[in-house]
Amino acid sequence: MWINRIPCCLLAVVHLCVLNQLAQCQETDPSHTPQNLTCVTHDFKTVICTWTTASTASHGVEYSFCHSGRTSCLTTKEKTAQIDKLISFASNQIKISTVSQSGKVIAENTFELTDKDIAFVPPTPVIHNLTANFLTDILTLEWYDGGSAFPMEMEATWQIQILRKDPMEEVALETYHSNLTREDSLLRWSWKSDLDFQCTTHYVKIRCFFREDTYPGDKKWSEWSQLANIPGNDTGSYRAVFPEDRVVPVGSNMTFCCVWKEGEHLDYLTYDIQVLNYSRLSNWSVSGHVQNAIPGGSGKNVVCRLDGIKYEGSVLFAGYPPDVPQNFSCETRDLKKITCSWKRGRSTWLFGPKRGTYYRFSESVSGINVTLFHIKSNVEYNYTMQVLNNQTVYNFTVQAFNQLGRSATSLLIDIHRKVHPRPPSRFTVRNESPTNVTLSWHLDGNFKQIKLQCQVEVICGEKQKKTLNVLLDGAENSIYTTSVSKLRPYTTYTFKVRCSAAPPLFWKWSDWVEKTRHTTLQAPPTRSLDLWRERSLDGETVNLFWKPLPVSDTNGLIEAYEVSWSLPEGSTYNRSVSAPASNISIKLGENDCAFSVVAKNKAGHSPPSQINSADIPVSDAPTEIGVAKGDGIYVAWELDPNVTCGYTVRWREGPEPSAAVSWETFPSGVSDAVIKSDLFQPGIRYRFSVHGCKDNGYQLLKYINGYTQELQPSAAPVFKVERATSDSIVIRWENMSVEDCRGFLKGYLLHFGKGDESTTKPKAFEPGHSETYMNITDLKQNTLKISSLQGKTNYHLNLRAYTAGGVGPPSSLSVVTKENSVGLIIAILVPVIIVIVLGVVTSILCYRKREWIKETFYPDIPNPENCKALEFPKDPEGNPNSKTLEMNPCTPNNIEVVETHSPCLKIEDTAITSPVADELPEDGVDSDTESHIVVSYCPPIIEEEISNPPIDESAGSSQVVYIDIQTMYPAPVKLKEEPEVDCVAAAGYKPQMQLPVNSLIKMENSSSVEEDLDKAAGYRPQVTTSSWNTDCPDSPASTGSNNENTSFGSPCSINSRQFLIPPKEDEDSPKATNTGWSFANFFHNKPNA
Repeated sequence: MWINRIPCCLLAVVHLCVLNQLAQCQETDPSHTPQNLTCVTHDFKTVICTWTTASTASHGVEYSFCHSGRTSCLTTKEKTAQIDKLISFASNQIKISTVSQSGKVIAENTFELTDKDIAFVPPTPVIHNLTANFLTDILTLEWYDGGSAFPMEMEATWQIQILRKDPMEEVALETYHSNLTREDSLLRWSWKSDLDFQCTTHYVKIRCFFREDTYPGDKKWSEWSQLANIPGNDTGSYRAVFPEDRVVPVGSNMTFCCVWKEGEHLDYLTYDIQVLNYSRLSNWSVSGHVQNAIPGGSGKNVVCRLDGIKYEGSVLFAGYPPDVPQNFSCETRDLKKITCSWKRGRSTWLFGPKRGTYYRFSESVSGINVTLFHIKSNVEYNYTMQVLNNQTVYNFTVQAFNQLGRSATSLLIDIHRKVHPRPPSRFTVRNESPTNVTLSWHLDGNFKQIKLQCQVEVICGEKQKKTLNVLLDGAENSIYTTSVSKLRPYTTYTFKVRCSAAPPLFWKWSDWVEKTRHTTLQAPPTRSLDLWRERSLDGETVNLFWKPLPVSDTNGLIEAYEVSWSLPEGSTYNRSVSAPASNISIKLGENDCAFSVVAKNKAGHSPPSQINSADIPVSDAPTEIGVAKGDGIYVAWELDPNVTCGYTVRWREGPEPSAAVSWETFPSGVSDAVIKSDLFQPGIRYRFSVHGCKDNGYQLLKYINGYTQELQPSAAPVFKVERATSDSIVIRWENMSVEDCRGFLKGYLLHFGKGDESTTKPKAFEPGHSETYMNITDLKQNTLKISSLQGKTNYHLNLRAYTAGGVGPPSSLSVVTKENSVGLIIAILVPVIIVIVLGVVTSILCYRKREWIKETFYPDIPNPENCKALEFPKDPEGNPNSKTLEMNPCTPNNIEVVETHSPCLKIEDTAITSPVADELPEDGVDSDTESHIVVSYCPPIIEEEISNPPIDESAGSSQVVYIDIQTMYPAPVKLKEEPEVDCVAAAGYKPQMQLPVNSLIKMENSSSVEEDLDKAAGYRPQVTTSSWNTDCPDSPASTGSNNENTSFGSPCSINSRQFLIPPKEDEDSPKATNTGWSFANFFHNKPNA
């Protein structure tokens, strides 16, 4: 609330006017003129105004501060003035004058001042106390708010700044709100640091802001307070790692610092095995940051190494706050003590007295308070206290706490509803009768105020169990009894008992007392025996059988069986049979009688059982097949109205007659049954006989054969081949025994095929047969004929028997069919006949076409010896007179050679003509036409190049080019003593001249050699050798020819290179061995006709 406005004093106004007039009359200094007037208030009571001047020199001057609210002015040497009372006004004038030492006003200024021009700045706070908790790293700041300086209540905002490091850096800037209550209140603020205070010095300062909505002027923050600090240990005289052995929650981030002494140097800072990055705090300290702390029972080490050999360290323990106690429950075992138990829940990973979990157990009604600590971490915690008198309701609380936090759970109980008795003791069983016993036991505890419910369990055997609930009045440390009735005599039972509080106070059953076995007393058997009788084969003896009574009916230990019977004449007989015998043989002859049998134990005997020994004659009884029903055999019979005492089904458990007799009796109205026995086995045939009981004896009704389960035969059938032909096989097999069948025989499967027994899949032996086996279902049949087989073929046969249970093992054999002789004969005759027919047809065709065949494959070739042109007149002795063909030197045959550009002429390019009109007789020679025959000769045309150029025409009047013609005779072996001319003499047809062979034979040889050549030489043309061209490669004189048996001018057929006039074959002549094959030679080699 503002102070009431006071009217401006008239006197002050007048005073100001006077001063203004005086200032105008004096000299002024503008540099000393006051300016920038600023006014603030700290408590709404006083106003502090400040101003400035252009001149910084203030020596020798004073300032006069006058305002309209005062009658007098304030003189000050400082540029500040204080108005004692803040008066609200709309406008006010303030005059500030600068006065020199002489008292002259050298400058002045007047300011208009309103309440909006005055700013409200709270007073600077003063820190009262600054403390630090080095275990929790919590800083606590205390200061007074100064509320007593203000006449009204206001909202206050405080700003607190935290600084550290050298030089200082801001770490945190926090805001705190409070209310001023016109009293000085002590304010307290806490802050948790992420760095231990011992690492470096922490600084704190504070300022405030007061909110007064009704104040018209500006409102500003106060000045910062003086710094307060918490000094650290980084002074250069201390070495350590901070914080020491700190406990933090798992996953926390933690900052450690290393402090060392002056002159030392830091090497590294590690956490566990991780090297930490660090930042500088001061000259003797650094800090490193650990992220996501992991749990460990013994903690993780933080190590600082200095100068390579100095180590300082700390341990970081990461864990969890204690979990809420689990399964907290309280109960009493005897209503004398209460036991409460709980489990720790999740592990905290913090162990030991300093860091482990403590539990505080308390009960609010009685005020009990207990603190517990367990070293073992896995045990169940519990606490036991006495039951208080006259208190039934309890309120329990369990608190768990460690350095990271705490948790708690509570439980409100009525002790009468939490009774869990201990197991009964001294348990006994006492007989009262064969069917009743008395049980007694002791129960420790004070149960006077409640009723008890006890449960008795009676066990007989493994499956029979009976439970009895007994309601009893509670007592203190008492013995409790109860009776159990309706038991079976002479039966062993197991008894046990347990107890609890009766409903509606039921909580838990006690544990069972240790069980006790007890046997009841004996009683007489309650059931009569089941009897059967059979006569021996001779009919003289009756075998009497009975079934032992089941344990449930014996009521004791059977000691003997008493058998009695009476003959027709009235005599009675008794006989005792000791247990465990179950049959007796009695010789009666042909007599029939009624037998009576009872079972006897110590308590008495059973009701008597009677049976008649007579058999009613019957014709042949039918035999049927029983149906298997699981583990039994179904048998059925027709009801007989004459049957009065039931039906009996009799069988033996094994083969007759050694196996024991078994039977089962049925009432008269039953016509079928499933016979079961523990001795029945699969694959065994059992024979049942059904008997009807009539007044005068038993009558056989039928036989029934059956299996509980049919199996596949265990043995293979025995079979053999009885007969085998070329196209069929007859086999015979033997009947299988009942033991081997192991079921009702259904038939046989015969597999067959070609091959031996190793054939895995039999093949069908006849095309079109898709089946490889035959199914023989006629059981009376024991032979089988397999037809349409192939002769002399190996067949394998597999024979197997089968039942409803499956197919048995196979019996195998192989057989070879006999050979089919008719087929073999036919197979031989058919090809022979076909060959003969083909030969006959071919001969007939060749005979009819013989002329055509001869002309085609063997034509006639002209024989030069029969030629008319070569017929010569005979001498007087009858020998032909051979004439030498001579060429007329004047009129020679014209042999025209056409030259080509090749160095040697080709034969096909040479035209040889011999016109008859130009032929003239030679000079100096007989011109008789008979003695001189002109032969026109043309060498064969063969495409062979002649490498040497032709000889000049002056060498002769006619040129004949000869080619190399293969001789009919092989080259003779050259002997050293024979001249090489023998080779020429041995040649075939030669011209009538001697030519050199291999450049060794000269035409000027001796006459003896010439005579030899004349004898051996054939037809020669009458030309000179100098006119022959011997430079071709194939010519005899050519150096390129390697033929040693070379002939010149040998006449050849135009169409072949074969000699037309072969020499006469003498005994001394060599045989032709290298004639060269051709189709014509095939006929030429034959002699002429």
